[in-house]
Amino acid sequence: MSRVISPVSGKPYGLAAVCRAWRLARSGVYRHQRTMLQPQRRGPLGAMSDDGLTAAIQGVLAASPFHGEGHRKVWARLRYAETRTSLRRVLRLMRQNNLLAPTRVGSPRGPRNHDGTIIPDTVDVMWGTDLTTTITGEGQAAVFVAVDHCSAECVGIHAHPQATRFQALEPIRQGVRQRFGGFGKAIARGLAVRHDHGSQYMSHHFQNGDRLPRHREFARLRPGARGQWLCRAVHPYTQGKSAVGAEL
Repeated sequence: MSRVISPVSGKPYGLAAVCRAWRLARSGVYRHQRTMLQPQRRGPLGAMSDDGLTAAIQGVLAASPFHGEGHRKVWARLRYAETRTSLRRVLRLMRQNNLLAPTRVGSPRGPRNHDGTIIPDTVDVMWGTDLTTTITGEGQAAVFVAVDHCSAECVGIHAHPQATRFQALEPIRQGVRQRFGGFGKAIARGLAVRHDHGSQYMSHHFQNGDRLPRHREFARLRPGARGQWLCRAVHPYTQGKSAVGAEL
C-alpha cells in the first residue's frame, strides 16, 4: 500500500502516511520485514565448540566413580585436564544435555491447587474464631469473635483487657449456648472450629481443658490432619476424660 501512486500528488503514499492512517507502528512493520535470526549465545565461542565440550564433559562423568557430579567439580577436572572454559558454560551445557547430578526432590506433596472450600452448605457446621485489639478510653482491649463460615454471622463476641487463653473460649461458649441451647453431653456434635496458630488457641487450656461450668460435659476439639489453619472437629468424650475448659 505504501508504494501505491496517489492520484492527487502522483507520488507514492509512503510507509509513514499509511501507518498513520491505519494507526500502526512503523517499528512493527520493520520488524516483520527483516529475517528473524535464531537466538544464539552472545560473546566469543571459544577454542572448543559446544559439541566438543559436551563430549569432554561426558568423558569426565564416565570416568567418575560416582553416580553423578556437579558442574563445579566437572569444571575443575576439565581445568586439570588442560581444558580451559567458563564455569557458566559448563553449567549451561550440562543443563541442556541433562547431565547434572540428581538432586533430592523432597517428600511427595498433595495437590497445590486451591480447589477446596471452607464454606459449608449449612450453618452451625464450621465456625471460625480469631482476636484483634483496639484502643478504648480505658486503654487497649482484646476482642475475640466467632463467625459462622456459612452465613458469615457472628455467633459470639467478647472483649477483655487481657488476651488470654481463658478469654479465647468465651465466643465459642456464647455460640454454643445460643445455637445449641446450652451445654450437655454430646452437644454440638459435628461442629468444626477453625483458628490460627495463636498462642491462645494452641494452649493446653483451649485444646484439652477441664470440664464446663456446673461440670457439664462438652464436645472435645480434635486436631485436623493438615493445613496452616488448624481445623478441629467436635466429638464427645467417650472414656470419661475431662472436657474442654473449666471456664467454657
